[in-house]
Amino acid sequence: MKNYLKQTLWLTLIVLGTLILLHLLPSATIGGHRIRKVDLLSDIRSSQPDESEPDSLPLLPPIVKPEFIDTCRAGLTCIEDYSDSTQRGMAPFYKALAEVGTSNRLVRVAVFGDSFIEADIFTADLREMLQKKFGGCGVGFVPITSMTSGYRPTVKHSFGGWHSHVVTDTVFFDRRKEGISGHYFVADSGAYVELRGQRNYASLLDTCRRASLFFSNKGEVRLTALVNRSSDEEFSVEPSGGKLEQVSVKGHIGVVKWRVLQADSTLFYGLALDGTRGVAVDNFSLRGSSGISLRSIPEETLKEFNEKRPYDLIILQYGLNVATERGRDYENYRKAMLKAVAHLKECFPQAGILLLGVGDRDYKTETGDLHTMPGIKNLIRYQQSIAAGSGVAFWNMYQAMGGEGSMAKLVHAKPSMGNYDYTHINFRGGKYLAGLLYETLIYGKEQYEKREAYEKK
Repeated sequence: MKNYLKQTLWLTLIVLGTLILLHLLPSATIGGHRIRKVDLLSDIRSSQPDESEPDSLPLLPPIVKPEFIDTCRAGLTCIEDYSDSTQRGMAPFYKALAEVGTSNRLVRVAVFGDSFIEADIFTADLREMLQKKFGGCGVGFVPITSMTSGYRPTVKHSFGGWHSHVVTDTVFFDRRKEGISGHYFVADSGAYVELRGQRNYASLLDTCRRASLFFSNKGEVRLTALVNRSSDEEFSVEPSGGKLEQVSVKGHIGVVKWRVLQADSTLFYGLALDGTRGVAVDNFSLRGSSGISLRSIPEETLKEFNEKRPYDLIILQYGLNVATERGRDYENYRKAMLKAVAHLKECFPQAGILLLGVGDRDYKTETGDLHTMPGIKNLIRYQQSIAAGSGVAFWNMYQAMGGEGSMAKLVHAKPSMGNYDYTHINFRGGKYLAGLLYETLIYGKEQYEKREAYEKK
């Protein structure tokens, strides 16, 4: 038998020599992407913080503090409310929650965000916590079709016969037709969409009290709604000149199937499963969004949605598609988001607005250590400045989840609460962060009520 020990030795020496040469080479940048330096000693070298980018940069906006600051309980990251006399911070939401106990009021919350909350991650648990305390049922607003319908656990969503258009499309998207979720849909004859409540992930979602369909039509529309697969109701809607229409069925609804019989010159936007009191939480996630596209939704469209679904709180969760590894200057983004927030304030004049700071996002340094991207820390300051400049509220989610390197801790937790891109949370991580925000909201409501009682004395 032939002896291969000599060849194995030579191969080992060649590989070792190659690694030593790579170890001696400096790091490089190709196509704008930094290539991590090969470090043969990374596993035995003690971890040191990455100080290649200082936290304090001349381009960052100054740290802003609200004029009135509640005493924050230890261990809690409190909401910073920058509202002025127009009260567009947290006050409308806290006031609405206080009214639930004395009336059949339905408090509506809209959460606009990116892939961080896709498939109802984070919002599913925030919805459940709020509904358990204040009442309510149903999953809220759902687009006609969705690429995440197969793994969204809070509603079973099936559909067919639709042409989908989304603001992130590179062609054939007409911004004049854009709906509140960033989509619009066109139906073929016989198109259908079905929503079935679920109980496996979160409670209070298996049934609802009202199911609705939203569309705008320049021609006649004929629809049927099959409720609980037994009761069929037909609707005929006359041309409205393109105004937003809402048709609804009520009852103890576990599943509803809408079918389009006729829909000439009609744009469909979405469906909703709601209660008639308590809290409703709508998830408007849009993969790849920075939040800037909110300002392109036609003002008339948003105002018409506000008539049908008036929100008491609008939560904005963005940043993952904005932050770069070592980004310093986000001034253009700040200016664009100031316009987007102003647009929402104009279209939803009764709503409070809460801007969430971007969550932690980690990267590997040249030595292979995981640290928070310096660009994340910089962006948070700009987001705080957006909130202060807009007169709305701000919650530092990065700080709440643990600050430096907290995403890596979530990823490596047992069981894991984040994905190995060190950017996105999973459903366990969503529940954890939702719990942090929920606790903060309840604490903020308590402080608001104490302040209100004191001022009335």
